[in-house]
Amino acid sequence: MGSVFKEKRKVYFFPLVIGILTLLIYFLPSPFDQDDDIYSRRVKAKIVKVDNCGIVETGIIKTGSQSLEVVVQGGEFKGDTLIASNQLIGRMEFDKIFNLGEKALVVLNLDEDMNKIVNVNVIDHYRLGVEFWLLLLFFAFLISFAGFVGVKAILSFAFTGIVIWKLLLPGFLLGYPPVPLSLALVALITSVIILLVAGVNKKGFVALSGSIVGVIVTAILSMVFGMLFNVHGAIKPFSETLLYSGYNHLDLTQIFLASIFISSSGAMMDIAMDIAVSQHEIKTIKPTISTKELIGSGFNIGRGVIGTMTTTLLLAYSGGFSALLMVFIAQGTPTVNILNLNYVAGEILHTMIGSFGLVLVAPITAVLGGVIYGRQ
Repeated sequence: MGSVFKEKRKVYFFPLVIGILTLLIYFLPSPFDQDDDIYSRRVKAKIVKVDNCGIVETGIIKTGSQSLEVVVQGGEFKGDTLIASNQLIGRMEFDKIFNLGEKALVVLNLDEDMNKIVNVNVIDHYRLGVEFWLLLLFFAFLISFAGFVGVKAILSFAFTGIVIWKLLLPGFLLGYPPVPLSLALVALITSVIILLVAGVNKKGFVALSGSIVGVIVTAILSMVFGMLFNVHGAIKPFSETLLYSGYNHLDLTQIFLASIFISSSGAMMDIAMDIAVSQHEIKTIKPTISTKELIGSGFNIGRGVIGTMTTTLLLAYSGGFSALLMVFIAQGTPTVNILNLNYVAGEILHTMIGSFGLVLVAPITAVLGGVIYGRQ
């Protein structure tokens, strides 16, 4: 009975520690935390009347303003009917058009006594409800399929998101060296995810070792080839906006290079975990297997995994700039011109370095797994 209790305590102890750590990081004060404006309220509102007479259409471009009548659906002003204006600047990526019956997120600006609404600012369509239910559905499916492992996966999901939001991005804004900071936090995230899912054991140690080595090698490759490609970090959307917002001290190129191994670290974890788990199963079924045979099995497993994973990265990255390539194809731009454009070259660098890391992590994990599992 005592041994069963100890085993259960061992299973639940590490997830509990990570859960507490996640909460501590979440409530960690940040210099970028915005104090609540006591003279404004952010609420959901329903569009009950739309007037498009102020919209000027020039081809597919719309400018001018859309007059809206909204009913507040939350807070102390619930039920109030207000008039708002939706300004259009002629850029489809930023403009939004509201229709009758839709929900919107609005900001109510109050007077000094905070009992009267001075004006209403319509921010965007209200999506928080749909986002919440989608997240809840994802968690429900994950737990129903994976059980307690699914709970640990959710915990790792939350931990990763909070570390990125509360530590990584503020660290970039504060001017910390992007590559060392990213390496440290990716190592932390990788350790937590793998040890949560695989457990604090040989299997987890093999997967963790292969992942960390792969990330370090990918970081080195991104620095070397980033210099050779002569690509500036401002090619990423909204990067240049940061410089104009008072953060001209940021090294956008280093942040871009750090993003290469950050985005590929998850795929490296997958490969390292696949090989580590497979070698563990082989060792369990055949305890007498030699280190050399176990390494060979790891290599065979790795070949099958990386054969599809590298293509997965290409598909994942290409989806982000498919519209750009379509523009070039539609204009008849020569291929040599396309491949030499800085933002296209940046995506090629991103894809190839990430894929290179995947190819490297497989043999590294296979060798480490063979050595570690081979030890008595």
